[in-house]
Amino acid sequence: MASRLVELYKNEITKGMMEKFGYKNPMEIPKIEKVVINMGVGEARDNAKVLDSAISEIELITGQKAVPTRAKKSVANFKIREGMPIGAKVTLRGDKMLHFVDKLVNITLPRVRDFRGVSKDSFDGRGNYAIGIKEQLIFPEIDYDKVDTVRGMDIIFVTTAKTDEEARELLRLYGMPFMK
Repeated sequence: MASRLVELYKNEITKGMMEKFGYKNPMEIPKIEKVVINMGVGEARDNAKVLDSAISEIELITGQKAVPTRAKKSVANFKIREGMPIGAKVTLRGDKMLHFVDKLVNITLPRVRDFRGVSKDSFDGRGNYAIGIKEQLIFPEIDYDKVDTVRGMDIIFVTTAKTDEEARELLRLYGMPFMK
């Protein structure tokens, strides 16, 4: 499945980006460098099993081992000390990344109820894009009966694009359904 996206990238995306932005060399064309999936689990401070289930869910979704994230600072109001595990993340690159992007665009996002597209405004000014997902149940790998709590996650697309416009066009050519 990822090889189909690689071929698509070489042909359609290269052609579309060169026409729109007037690149002379195919090496100038921006690429998706990596995709980072982050799941924050604030309840992990009280119950360690919550973090374990979040890690196993994110591993099911991505097909890659997740890394627990730890608190950088102590925050008394949240009862969090520095170094406590408070989430999980996975960084995807290469074929796994392309497979995940393909699955996200073609299978997962259309499963969202009342889906009208993803926001055009979630770019950071440097060509990176972030999506917030409210529940992990939209992924086909997650079994509804085995989920203990509905958790959200952030998906960040890190690109080599220099501007948001280049990154938006790159993601659009990959099939990202932006709002009209």
